Amino acid sequence: MSVFADSALSKLEAEQRLFNPVFKGPTGVAGRYGFRGELALKFAPKFADEARPPEILAEQVMLVAESGKPTIPFLCCYLLSFEYLRPLVEALGDVIDEHGKYVLFCNNIDLSTRYTVPYGGATFYVLPIDEATAYNELLDLLYIERNDLKKLDTGSRLDRIYETARNFIETFPAISFEEGLKRMGPVRNPNENRPV
Repeated sequence: MSVFADSALSKLEAEQRLFNPVFKGPTGVAGRYGFRGELALKFAPKFADEARPPEILAEQVMLVAESGKPTIPFLCCYLLSFEYLRPLVEALGDVIDEHGKYVLFCNNIDLSTRYTVPYGGATFYVLPIDEATAYNELLDLLYIERNDLKKLDTGSRLDRIYETARNFIETFPAISFEEGLKRMGPVRNPNENRPV
């Protein structure tokens, strides 16, 4: 039996896309489920049943879904490159729609820019990120005070973030996915400058 019962997250769980969970299960609201961790976007080829890590991941993922509803109403994550929007949409498939709030923090877009990108039947808020975490950047975007979340468990924090995000309305300049590819910068090596 899926941890996520009859919610849209059960599809991602069945496809083994949910990696390294920090949180996975029911939130503080009845019939609502959440996930925090990583999302596999592109799997590595398998050789002789050898389990290999995914080739492309969405990191720092926050997802919310509700029982009996076919789509995910909220997603936030970090993408190393804007171009990973394509495999993200392919991985999510029909569990995203035009009504969801989907926030992507991308490492290789200009730090002075923010966009909305219609793609795959959904609209994505695309924002830059440098050294901060997607979680902290999202709290700043939604004007959520960190002190208000300190006493809450992870599931209840997801509830608060989702409930604030679904009322978030902002008009960033709209660009196409193709235009975003032209504007994005080089993909940095995430392991550079790390001590050995």
